[in-house]
Amino acid sequence: MARVDQPEFIEFEGKNIRLKELLRSYRKLKEDNARHKRKTRKAWKRYRREEELKPYEVELIKMQEQLERTDTRMIILFEGRDAAGKGGAIRRITHYMNEKHYRVVALGRPTEVQRSQWYLQKYVTHFPRGGEIVLFDRSWYNRAMVEPVFGFCTPEEHQNFMRGVVGFEQDLVRQGTILIKLYFSVSRDEQKKRFAIRKNNPLTQWKLSEIDLQMQDLWDEFTQRKYEMLKRTHTSESPWTVIRADNKHRARLNAMKVILCSVDYERRNPHLNYLPDDDVVLSGARELELMRECRVKAGKFEG
Repeated sequence: MARVDQPEFIEFEGKNIRLKELLRSYRKLKEDNARHKRKTRKAWKRYRREEELKPYEVELIKMQEQLERTDTRMIILFEGRDAAGKGGAIRRITHYMNEKHYRVVALGRPTEVQRSQWYLQKYVTHFPRGGEIVLFDRSWYNRAMVEPVFGFCTPEEHQNFMRGVVGFEQDLVRQGTILIKLYFSVSRDEQKKRFAIRKNNPLTQWKLSEIDLQMQDLWDEFTQRKYEMLKRTHTSESPWTVIRADNKHRARLNAMKVILCSVDYERRNPHLNYLPDDDVVLSGARELELMRECRVKAGKFEG
């Protein structure tokens, strides 16, 4: 087949333009268009997710108003491994709430004074007044998982906590506090992926600590501590609710549903589906069953 020579210039809108330049401009426009389409799809997906949450965020405001009217206290614990999405869920849940009637508490390492006090004292000082919601981004359950894994407490301190926390929570509930315990469960692969995103993004690198970098290596030890925590502290008075959190949006939506189902508030929207997704939300008892089944099959706990 005879070779056809391409012209160096072509006429376009009355001008002679180099063909190579025109082809280069065409390829750039094609790449820009593809990039724009990806951004548009991503923005549209984010918009649909936010629109799905809004009716439930309206209900959270109604629930908050009910707590204010009845002078009721509410405590919500957000527990789970690092990068499980606890902080993002808290921000979404409180996004439209009245800031005067809720607080988010995320305590750092204990001071020397706090170390000399009763362990739960530093948490009790942040408990809600009547009509207020307090959301703990990690809670006293640090002593059940993080502290024993990293040696931040002695075995005796850990066991003392495990023996006493159930009675402590029963007293809270008996005296009228609504206590909701949420455990955000993320898979090992998803946690690894989120750590990599944090590491490579200068806007989120601050979230990655030396402890975080050890989480993957200590996965099995954390899983064992999780099992022990659920086994000993999941009770009828203060049950654990486990939320599968690999999909952040579904985790946030179902966390909202769990919270809304904990209060019989007025003006509830009858057209909303308040039933949590069975694929996302499990009771602490069901999670224990699944972990035991996994140990029988694989020889160790997973989850």
